[in-house]
Amino acid sequence: MEVAIYNQEGQDTGRKAVLNDEVFAIEPNEHILYLDVKQYLAAQRQGTHKSKERSEVSGSTRKLHKQKGGGGSRIGDINSPVLVGGGRVFGPRPRDYRFKLNKKMKQLARRSALSLKAQQENIIVVEDLKIAQPKTKEFVKIAQNLKVSDKKVLLVMGKSDNNVLLSARNVPNTMLIAPQDLNAYVVLNNNALVIAEGALEHINKL
Repeated sequence: MEVAIYNQEGQDTGRKAVLNDEVFAIEPNEHILYLDVKQYLAAQRQGTHKSKERSEVSGSTRKLHKQKGGGGSRIGDINSPVLVGGGRVFGPRPRDYRFKLNKKMKQLARRSALSLKAQQENIIVVEDLKIAQPKTKEFVKIAQNLKVSDKKVLLVMGKSDNNVLLSARNVPNTMLIAPQDLNAYVVLNNNALVIAEGALEHINKL
């Protein structure tokens, strides 16, 4: 698959970028995409939720009344879950939500996400960005030139450029990422995928 390469003024350079069909032109696997996104979001969870159980509530352990003969229900101490202020039964405990997917499944998920963006024609290949001084308005101008200023944008950097990073960090709905950090979630979570020419070689091997 070939797509046009644009410069940061939004003009077609007349050159073509080759996108590997094994990465950008496969049939997307929806179930693998679901699993990969689920794994990514699960890994973001802190899992620090906790409620106090009966043994952890502060209160007397004295038995409130005798077991039999009072005409009422059996009851233990004031920390009982059936009483106001007592412990909670089966409450949340700290846990790790992460789970494992094998490498081939994650690779298929990445390729499915990239192929989906290619099918939707939401991929733009641009020459490596150059900004002389870190200025937000310079990056905004580039986004306007590429006609993605009104979209949620994922920019895959060819090489790390501090001026570009500083210029883009305050722009809403814009995310910069290195090609080796690409995953299905970040690709799907953005409307436009802008790929710097220098990142293509790495992405074509994903």
